[in-house]
Amino acid sequence: MTNQATSLYVLLVEDQLNIARNISDYMETKGHVFDFANQGQHGLDLALENHYDLIILDLNLPVLDGLQVCQQIREKSTRHIPILMLTARDSIEDKVSGFTVGADDYLTKPFSLQELEVRCMALSRRHLLQTNDTLILGPLSLDRKTKQVTREGQLLNLHSMGFRILTVLAQAYPQVVSRSQLSQKLWGDEPTESDAMRSHIYQLRCVLDKPFDFPILKTVHGVGFTLDIKDEK
Repeated sequence: MTNQATSLYVLLVEDQLNIARNISDYMETKGHVFDFANQGQHGLDLALENHYDLIILDLNLPVLDGLQVCQQIREKSTRHIPILMLTARDSIEDKVSGFTVGADDYLTKPFSLQELEVRCMALSRRHLLQTNDTLILGPLSLDRKTKQVTREGQLLNLHSMGFRILTVLAQAYPQVVSRSQLSQKLWGDEPTESDAMRSHIYQLRCVLDKPFDFPILKTVHGVGFTLDIKDEK
């Protein structure tokens, strides 16, 4: 059985119940934990709401197909979630389409459950070599898994939207994130009033900057926002 240190928290998006059951029955005996969605929109919502180690994503799905789900996860998620795409299509063109929208690996049906687990573990390990849960920028520490932020070791009481904004800026640092890019990350294609963005930025500043000697969150007028990181001794 897979030990706790190597168990994965997986989102399985698959509309064929028998396939979903076979995958979960096999993988859960190995110690992995699963959430399920049987259509694309539900899968997308879960992917953006939770911190998964991996997503197993079927290509042929109702409401939103796998390509659309994968593309929107890449556009809207504040972190890179490894995605293994399942499909009955085995042409080179179909595989290229999957990789183009951001899939990390590709497995053609029918497949071995043992191979599926091996690929999931390899994909997860490769991802962990590229990133970790904690971003540290000078005095700022941001834990993407626990959603906790500290500055100079002091825990900051951020609302969820403030955490999302700060995560986007921290991952882009030292680049400037435009207002339109930030809006896309926060709300996708659903437009929001400019006052909403202004309000969230103001609330973030009150927690992130106001109690400290100098501001970290910087407005680049006419462009967007960035973080101004200095070493605080």
